[in-house]
Amino acid sequence: MTRWAAFAGIVALVLGTLLALARASQPTASDAAAAPPEAPVRPNAPDDTDGAGALGSDGAAPNGDSTGGENDSVGAGADNCGATDADGGPRTDDAASARPPWAADGRESLPAGALLANVALSQGFFLVLLLLGAWYARVPPAALGVHGTSSSTGLPALAAGVGLGLALAFVNELGAIGADALGVEHAEALRGALAPESRRGWLVLLVGVLPTVAVFEELLFRAALVGALSAGFGLSPWLLALGSSVAFALGHGAQGALGMGVTGVLGLVLAAAFVLTGSLLAVVVAHYLVNAAEFVVHERLDVGPSR
Repeated sequence: MTRWAAFAGIVALVLGTLLALARASQPTASDAAAAPPEAPVRPNAPDDTDGAGALGSDGAAPNGDSTGGENDSVGAGADNCGATDADGGPRTDDAASARPPWAADGRESLPAGALLANVALSQGFFLVLLLLGAWYARVPPAALGVHGTSSSTGLPALAAGVGLGLALAFVNELGAIGADALGVEHAEALRGALAPESRRGWLVLLVGVLPTVAVFEELLFRAALVGALSAGFGLSPWLLALGSSVAFALGHGAQGALGMGVTGVLGLVLAAAFVLTGSLLAVVVAHYLVNAAEFVVHERLDVGPSR
């Protein structure tokens, strides 16, 4: 006998923890965005400290002195706001302006490898917890979109996922172009921080991290919140699809208001696809392709409207 109430409790625990973590990540980004601009560097700032090349008390380098080589900007805890160019004016380079929001408050940002490991481990942990919960509660695989038929786990489901994923990726890119044309800001620091810098890193991202994210999020937001709750409690799958899409958007708070809105719409489309196809595989493939396309186009190929 299926323990629907027990599984619903496990799902609520995982969802609540996920939303709490997402909520905790929002103040850092919003505080960084709302932080007042730093005072401009005075070209002729006096040297208030001893030692050649030392920074003054206001963080500006003495006029004409050098604070290090070109790679200093990417060192641990490096801050480029005090660097000056050849004519004595403040120097702004890409390394400084591309720092993720959480580095704007002076804390050292984590390297991409550490961030990818954090994402993979956290999402993988929640994925295992959900799978164990489904096993303990004896949830039928069919309720989670795994019917064992070709339309659920075979080539038709795979083809549907590929088609939907490519279509969503295309629409997502058009939306980014439109947002840029209208001057609407959209957060990209998180994606940039997660972008690997080596071929091995890209392999880990595309083969390990992104598939884990897609499987976990689709299992939670579509299979569990829509499929299982609909089968176990007789609720309308369309109402559940709407509610799960709101939760899906809230779970991506680090992407900013616009990113949350886009994510909510994406979640609703994926939920509708899950209801119509009854296939977990289809929405997992679609979800993966949307994420992978965005990383490859904007970070690997370095193209797109915002680059």
